Amino acid sequence: QVQFVESGGGLEQPGGSLRLSCAASGFTFSTYSMSWYRQAPRKERELVAAIAAAGGFTNYANSVKGRFTISRDNAKNMVYLQMNSLKFEDTAVYYCNGGYLGPAFESWGQGTQVTVSS
Repeated sequence: QVQFVESGGGLEQPGGSLRLSCAASGFTFSTYSMSWYRQAPRKERELVAAIAAAGGFTNYANSVKGRFTISRDNAKNMVYLQMNSLKFEDTAVYYCNGGYLGPAFESWGQGTQVTVSS
């Protein structure tokens, strides 16, 4: 079945950097766009970044544009999110899923917690 395993989160100071990783399985990874989402406390899950199947096109939420970079390795079924210049408001649980403008699968992983705090 479809599975996502996110990792790489942690506690970071404002202005710092983190790199998130997502291992995907259970579907033909190289044929799907992939996305990162996040959910902050008491807020709905939101799309953060997306990358096309071949990696040629990317899309970012305005709030992270210029600070976050999504990438993928189709040989390893992995998608990454490089997060730079972190802000307090980036604090959330981060998830990956298939799709470009919305989740392709009903399954979600456990997510990885990112906390930005001084």
